Amino acid sequence: MTPILMNSYLQLGFYIAVLIALAKPLGWYMARVYEGKPFGLDRVLGPFERLIYRLCGIKADEEMNWKLYALAMLLFNFAGLLIVYALQRWQDFLPLNPQGFGAVTPDSAFNTAISFASNTNWQGYGGETTMSYLTQMLGLAVQNFISAATGMATLIAFIRGLSRHTAQTIGNFWVDMVRTTLYILLPLAIVLALIQVSQGVVQNFDTYQNVSLLQSTVDANGNVITEQSLPMGPAASQIAIKQLGTNGGGFFNVNSAHPFENPTPLSNFFEMLAILLIGAALCYTFGKMVGDTRQGWAVLAAMTIIFIALLALCVISEQNGNPAFTKMGIDQKAGALHSGGNMEGKEVRFGIVNSALWATATTAASNGSVNSMHDSYTALGGLVPMWLMQLGEIIYGGVGSGLYGMLVFAIIAVFVAGLMVGRTPEYLGKKIEAYEMKMASLVILIPPVVVLGFTALAVVTEWGKATIYNPGIHGFSEVLYAFSSQGNNNGSAFAGLGANNPFYNLTGGLAMLFARYWLAIPTLAIAGSLAKKKHIPSGPGTLATHTLLFVTLLIGIVIIVGALTFIPALALGPIVEHLIQ
Repeated sequence: MTPILMNSYLQLGFYIAVLIALAKPLGWYMARVYEGKPFGLDRVLGPFERLIYRLCGIKADEEMNWKLYALAMLLFNFAGLLIVYALQRWQDFLPLNPQGFGAVTPDSAFNTAISFASNTNWQGYGGETTMSYLTQMLGLAVQNFISAATGMATLIAFIRGLSRHTAQTIGNFWVDMVRTTLYILLPLAIVLALIQVSQGVVQNFDTYQNVSLLQSTVDANGNVITEQSLPMGPAASQIAIKQLGTNGGGFFNVNSAHPFENPTPLSNFFEMLAILLIGAALCYTFGKMVGDTRQGWAVLAAMTIIFIALLALCVISEQNGNPAFTKMGIDQKAGALHSGGNMEGKEVRFGIVNSALWATATTAASNGSVNSMHDSYTALGGLVPMWLMQLGEIIYGGVGSGLYGMLVFAIIAVFVAGLMVGRTPEYLGKKIEAYEMKMASLVILIPPVVVLGFTALAVVTEWGKATIYNPGIHGFSEVLYAFSSQGNNNGSAFAGLGANNPFYNLTGGLAMLFARYWLAIPTLAIAGSLAKKKHIPSGPGTLATHTLLFVTLLIGIVIIVGALTFIPALALGPIVEHLIQ
């Protein structure tokens, strides 16, 4: 192994070690926030929290049942969706638009409004050529906070359902939203934004800067180009929360591959860490709030094992190089002067390992930001991010939504175990009965129906096929990736697909809408049902859910469900593409 490769693999180990090390302190802090216990920052920001309650008429001591909690969540998110849509449609009349951008088209505005409200952040537009500074800040950045807080609030309500006994309520949505934003997301975003600015990420309100090229060039029409326009704007503040909140929407079109969003290896490390940080730490929060931290560690272990296995596949596939390049005589072997492998679509300042790590992390979480172009990955390298999304975005997943998705799989795992031994399944002292399994079935069945249904529609209709620019197998993979991304609230893309048109904006918007809220509502329904139940003491036949045996069972259930659902579709895309190379 060359020193370059050794250094790269050490970076992988260091990343995972730092991530796991930070999970406990941050998880402990978040548990204190949600349990209303002292945590230090409440002494400083407590008056602001109480002021928000007074101004908004919120009675912090009044809790909600699951139906009222779900209604509050839906109405609040719908209001945010309308505001983002209006900002886009009227941005040519609003301030902070130094480039004079016009109104966004109705179908694109519809898609983007749903995208940012649902924590998907799919982007069918180029940020620096479409959105004004006001739309970016007041619309998109605000939704980055709100959508992330919505997922975390839903998770906390679910955890309360598991931890409470004979209760009719699961918390107050407004209080959970305020505390999540004020005490968790905002402080972390400020710290990360300052780090990013120190590395050279732009944060200003300047007009775009024209600079002379060192060497003139010619565009596609034969015109001589002597200048380049460099985009400016308040990018750092939005990038910080896009990563921490697993939102992923880039301020610029090429996202975190852009040097103004992610200029150095150090900024790259902190952004990658931010993608998984809260999702990993919430596992410890879960353990603290149910009174057994072993439960949180077990779930985190299952997530991490799957993540490392798929990360290894992605890194090895990219490091081995692209067979098509080998046939062309291109040297892809690692040597003293370069790391070798498939460098197409990747930034030299990050290299293969950090690009593959980002691709795996961003699709393990429902983040979707990119520092390389996934469409340029090898067939198996590209399969990894695609399948991670298709697993349901539960390997760390979106902040909150990833863990409540994994806990639903845990409920399914104990149900399967109960069937095998002929015993009523239990999870954390609660009987899992028909109602919980019906709701859990909705959670695991809706994303595949959405993804495969819209993919089939796109490849059999003229509207869908009209903008599939790569023919054959890879073109199908691009469509499958697009709806896997939108149907699992990720937001990344394979590119090569013309998605900013009425067909894909409408179908993609519906996919994002269904994938977010049709899963959150059954999850809250499970929480409400479990909260009402009595606690059953564990007995000799109780399946311990903190052991290696249960971790293995949980991993098996996740992979089997994902494999049975999507392997046939993957066989038509990246798998067959790999076999014919």
